[in-house]
Amino acid sequence: MKRLLALFAMTCAVLCAGTLFSGSYPNVILVIDEAQGKVVDTIKLETGLPTNIRMSHDKKLLYVFTNDHSGFEVVDIASRKVLSHFVLNDSTHKYRTQGGAPDPQGKFLYATTTKYSKLIDRYEIGKAQYSIIDIAQQKIVKSVDQPTEPSPGEAGAAGGGGGGGGGRGGGFEVSPDGKYLYQFGANVKVLKAEDFSEVETIPLGLPDSPNAEGLAIAGTQDGLGQADQRVSLFTYSDPFVHNKVFGLATFDLNKRKFDFKPIGPAPMAMTYLRVAPDMKEAYSVIVNGTGGNRRCEFWAIDVPTTKLARTAEVPCRSRFSFGMSADGKKLYMYGAGYEIEVYDAKTLKLETIWDLGHDMTMSGLVTLP
Repeated sequence: MKRLLALFAMTCAVLCAGTLFSGSYPNVILVIDEAQGKVVDTIKLETGLPTNIRMSHDKKLLYVFTNDHSGFEVVDIASRKVLSHFVLNDSTHKYRTQGGAPDPQGKFLYATTTKYSKLIDRYEIGKAQYSIIDIAQQKIVKSVDQPTEPSPGEAGAAGGGGGGGGGRGGGFEVSPDGKYLYQFGANVKVLKAEDFSEVETIPLGLPDSPNAEGLAIAGTQDGLGQADQRVSLFTYSDPFVHNKVFGLATFDLNKRKFDFKPIGPAPMAMTYLRVAPDMKEAYSVIVNGTGGNRRCEFWAIDVPTTKLARTAEVPCRSRFSFGMSADGKKLYMYGAGYEIEVYDAKTLKLETIWDLGHDMTMSGLVTLP
């Protein structure tokens, strides 16, 4: 029986493991096998350093955003080949592109861009714009100036980083039918995908609790079982002594409704909420203090009861990202460097360190079962 159990465990370790995709210097995507804990393939990019990776809705393609010339590449996951690539820059114009979100049909990428024009005696910096990038035509087909009011992402969002898109003005999510964009921040703006015209603004400053103010949704949302559900961290403060509280916010992309569930006092910063596939637990890394007093912890949150289930201190990195394995049993700490630290999701203890032999970028870690 022991031999059968051991064999089952070994078989599951191989069959249940997934594949990770991450950017690396100078111009490659690393293909990492979770079962082996090593790089099994590399995908060479044509347009430079990868800065952001997004998976298509059907999980067949990777959309890679690169830094050198504001480039974009479409990678076929099955063959691990670049299907198409292009750049936005030309001899007199350069673009700074923040984030990006693909539509469900895989025809467009929605992002925010800033154009820098080379004149005779200077560079002219354009306004921040919403932009639609046509993948087939390989160019920006529509740009609209962003509103001049303060960015909704400035008012105390709980999380950061990641590939939600949006950059200046908060992260983007696309509705399941591809007709609307949701821009998350201190408020949620609902925009028409075809022209970025505003449909409505969902205020978050006055949630159900009358004793709360200044609520803000984090810029990175994670899937919650279904394509039309997103879950994120949020913070708010009371109007009297302004103590900050954090919790979970679930957003229905079809009904445009939030469900807020406070958890407890908010730390200085919380990043990268990751939800396990069984939707029973979610994980985040919290940061308190600065400089030599900086302290980081894993926080495991019980999703059904919205309770803080477990915590464990973890060594802080100066820069780091946070990911999860395909089966939700492992947590990954990684960043600018050659290693991924692997932690057990139940015990929150370090299990091993993978030395990838490649210098990773902060472009994100895409997990495919």
